[in-house]
Amino acid sequence: MDFATIIEILDSAVRLGTPLLLACLAGLFSERAGIFDIGLEGKMLMAAFFSGAVAAVTGNAWLGLLAGIGGSMSLAMVHGLASITFRGNQLISGVAVNFLASGFTVLIAQSWFQQGGRTPQLSGNGRFEPITLPGAEAVKDVPVIGQIYSNLISGHSILVYVAFAMVPLTWWVLFRTRFGLRLRAVGENPESVDTAGVSVIRLRYTAVAITGALAGLAGTYLATGLAAGFVKEMTAGRGYIALAALIFAKWRPVPALGATMLFGLLEAISNRYPNIDLGVVNLPIQFMQAVPYILTVVILAGFIGKAIPPRAGGQPYVKER
Repeated sequence: MDFATIIEILDSAVRLGTPLLLACLAGLFSERAGIFDIGLEGKMLMAAFFSGAVAAVTGNAWLGLLAGIGGSMSLAMVHGLASITFRGNQLISGVAVNFLASGFTVLIAQSWFQQGGRTPQLSGNGRFEPITLPGAEAVKDVPVIGQIYSNLISGHSILVYVAFAMVPLTWWVLFRTRFGLRLRAVGENPESVDTAGVSVIRLRYTAVAITGALAGLAGTYLATGLAAGFVKEMTAGRGYIALAALIFAKWRPVPALGATMLFGLLEAISNRYPNIDLGVVNLPIQFMQAVPYILTVVILAGFIGKAIPPRAGGQPYVKER
């Protein structure tokens, strides 16, 4: 395996890991506030459909982005209404969101476009095209550093750079601002936050809204950046993988970056090498494609260290009279 091949695999890992990273950060805000959200899959799917549909109709990827975020946030508010206002079971609400998005997107896509649950193929301004960073062409022939800059760092769509920028921004918001302190406190001890005169309900709804926006970015990237339109069930379990990465990262933004890129790398390797011959045994393509999901099960089973969720996670808050 030469250096150019390694760069290609890493480049693919970044592209495949980006929607996982955005979804993982989305879940981070929600769960830090005490709202478990397994509906990330549904929010991403809804965002992918609306972004793909609007971009196909208007030919404008930015309008598609707004539509995708709007579609995701609408489901986020449904989840918030069920979990916060009506104090329902958060896991059941998340499952309901996933089922709703799965059926709704295919039904509306078929009704609008009559293409078997797909949106029309996107091209031109309907997609977020790769961006060539300054100096990338000039240094592309420079060994190692030039190749890394021109072929790995440069050449991604704007949503990829937004996703990476969200990691330090999320860290700063959660650990260096008053809002972040209150948000984390709501997930650990909402009674103390309420006693301090801060609205627990408002903070949790804010966290759910941020989750919807970030999941909307993730779904939009799937339809207008990674692919060229919406197809049925195109999220393919990425929402659940993002949740596994969140647990792996122990609800921290910087480790979340490493966890999601690890999943992206595994998928990139499985795409690049469908069959791997280990001499004694030949690993088939089905095994390689299943590796990210196997790792998800391993993480959720608790084999990768002990991950302690926010103490008030999953518990509806009832204000004391």
